[in-house]
Amino acid sequence: MRAYLLPALAMLMLTDAAQAQPAAHPPYQVEWVYRVRLGYEDEWWKIFQKYQLATLDREKQLGFVKDYAVERAGEHMAEDSRWTYRIVITYPDYYGSTHEGEVEHQLWPDQTDLQKAEQRRWDLTLNHWDIPIRTIDPHK
Repeated sequence: MRAYLLPALAMLMLTDAAQAQPAAHPPYQVEWVYRVRLGYEDEWWKIFQKYQLATLDREKQLGFVKDYAVERAGEHMAEDSRWTYRIVITYPDYYGSTHEGEVEHQLWPDQTDLQKAEQRRWDLTLNHWDIPIRTIDPHK
């Protein structure tokens, strides 16, 4: 009987350990790239800070965003390849990236100002890319 109890007990312990640890989901990264009309970078940036960065900061506080980095391009780029701002966002998993609208409604219940400012920001944006980033094992 003891021969049957030990494997059963071991199986039960493994099952409990597996249930205690959630399934691992890889982090999800996205790169937002913006090319802003020349001469309007400061106006665009102020709008972006007020709404988009405030949203990202709140998402980070809530655990929907692990981290983000903002980069501004240097000068001396050809116009066809020029970009102005690049934001790389790391979410805990893909699900974390789905809360932006929900958080914006919490931060700005009256969406009127947000919508007007965001429309102006998009008017100043020449190009925009949302690029999901996949990390690969270089040895495979």
